[in-house]
Amino acid sequence: MTEIARHRNAVEAWRRHRYDALRRDIGWLTLAGLGWLKPGVNHLGTDADNDVILPSGPSRAGTVTVGDDVVADGDFIHQGAAAHGLRLLNDQQGEPTMLELGALRLCVIERGGRLAIRTWDTSSAVRRSFAGIDHWPVDQAWRLHALFMPTPDRVLRVPDVLGTLDEEPSPGEVVFEVGGVTHRLQGLPGGDSGELWLVFGDLTNGAETYGGGRFLYTDAPDADGNVMVDFNLAYNPPCVFSPFATCPLPW
Repeated sequence: MTEIARHRNAVEAWRRHRYDALRRDIGWLTLAGLGWLKPGVNHLGTDADNDVILPSGPSRAGTVTVGDDVVADGDFIHQGAAAHGLRLLNDQQGEPTMLELGALRLCVIERGGRLAIRTWDTSSAVRRSFAGIDHWPVDQAWRLHALFMPTPDRVLRVPDVLGTLDEEPSPGEVVFEVGGVTHRLQGLPGGDSGELWLVFGDLTNGAETYGGGRFLYTDAPDADGNVMVDFNLAYNPPCVFSPFATCPLPW
């Protein structure tokens, strides 16, 4: 098998994996709610006077109380048991504590110092009607050699779709050429082994791709700073599939 064929097969396998991941019960196609929490007691349910309105379930499902800890009480289930007085971890504290309520799955997330309830609906009509993702043909010309330039003290102010700015450390930038023109993309941490996460915009945004840019991960640069930037692996962010995602934007 040629290197071009191996690369094409690897990209196509990655695309199949992404499709399968999107269709999971806890995936972007089932994301169905984002409700911000205030200090103290927050009521959750389907009635309009709840602090967090759920897409289905009881009119009054329970409470999430924000204090020194975040604690759930009510009709929620956690690991097969009633979630009475259950302390909830958010997604910035490790694996978030997952609650069940009928077809719904809920957890606490933290964004910009604020806490919110993120809700998934495993009966989502969006998932049932999902027809797949359009892709450009795999093109070896967009698999680019780049040089990693460390910027260990740089902190980026990264905007997101919520209108907030988050300060994120940047390990460095990748430098590469396209058509004789040099481009630089500042990276964010993309994994525990030095991988990079690139959030970028280009001329396809708003026409052929999502208007808010695309995402791309790379492997960790080698000892000499060499890194492959494969734009065949670029993808639209979760905000394409749900208005309840909290995607960063190119800066």
